[in-house]
Amino acid sequence: MSCPVSSFYATLILLLLWRVEQIAEACSCSPIHPQQAFCNADVVIRAKVVGGKEVDSGNDIYGNPIKRIQYEIKQLKMFKGPNKLIMTVFTAPSSAVCGVTLETNGKKEYLISGKAEGDEKMHVTLCDFIIPWESLSATQKKSLNQRYQMGCECKISRCPSIPCMITAPDECLWTDWVTEKSINGRQAKHYACIKRNDGSCAWYRGVAPPKKEFLDIEDP
Repeated sequence: MSCPVSSFYATLILLLLWRVEQIAEACSCSPIHPQQAFCNADVVIRAKVVGGKEVDSGNDIYGNPIKRIQYEIKQLKMFKGPNKLIMTVFTAPSSAVCGVTLETNGKKEYLISGKAEGDEKMHVTLCDFIIPWESLSATQKKSLNQRYQMGCECKISRCPSIPCMITAPDECLWTDWVTEKSINGRQAKHYACIKRNDGSCAWYRGVAPPKKEFLDIEDP
């Protein structure tokens, strides 16, 4: 009787360990404001994807081939990155390991942010800010040119629940989740966190460049 019971528990433990490993390997990203994603990225571009295929990218520590998806792109504009065209975007082969799926018919335009990877290449994950160009607000499109960069020394802190408050003057409080139950709310679509002349940071809304009065004000 003890042998079947031991076998049962051994099988159960193996199944639990396998499940834990599967969970550990799943992709998990913390919510991030578009401006913070811009500041964290090496490369931010507007592009069309014109082709894609699975490729080998070396081997893991056990000698197994590492698969990646290689997208060929047509860069339309660079907002941040090296002074050269990005021709290739790499990503993991599935969303379970943070891989990104993009349409490859060359019709849809994307905003793509990610890490530089050698000449004319970049690597992206589900945790990067990647969105169809048409889904961006007018303010987001305008902010990509300069305004987001003006606040890269600021810290955007997500408010997970009420009450919450800033802990330093160079901080902007991101409240979309508690006010709208969405990370793609008003502050994400229409606001940028701007550093002012006194070193403090504050939210700025609008398509027009910040006025001198906003930059010179002392109290956030």
